[in-house]
Amino acid sequence: MKILILGLPGSGKTTLARELSYHFCIPHFNADSLREAFDDWDFSPEGRERQFHRQAACIQSAGMGICDFVCPKNDFQRNFPCDYIIWMDTISEGRFEDTNKMFEKPIEYDLRIKEWIDLNQLRNSLDGFNRGTKGIASYLKEQFPKLVK
Repeated sequence: MKILILGLPGSGKTTLARELSYHFCIPHFNADSLREAFDDWDFSPEGRERQFHRQAACIQSAGMGICDFVCPKNDFQRNFPCDYIIWMDTISEGRFEDTNKMFEKPIEYDLRIKEWIDLNQLRNSLDGFNRGTKGIASYLKEQFPKLVK
């Protein structure tokens, strides 16, 4: 399964991605880690497009995993190679004004999180689901939507 977790900076993308990645033993591709690896901190529209292509390439080559990055444009969101999209809509604006201006609210997504849940509650909810890739689809379908508002 390939999952995209998107939203403004500070919305909880990385926290959620780390927890899901750890529990289900699948790769986690973090936008800042990729920017660091490529020494590319260009946040211009062209830099953001390069980042989109890097994230997409990582998850495509792995065949599964969780990508967390802002993914600010609807065109990026529509064309990201994933099976499931989680929109972290937990804040009205992030700490970077240029990102706030560029960010387009997703039109299509599988789950919208408007209010972040307690980290211990998230971890407890994962306990009943098998570790490994087979458990994540059932978790996202059955349990996770019950936890979020």
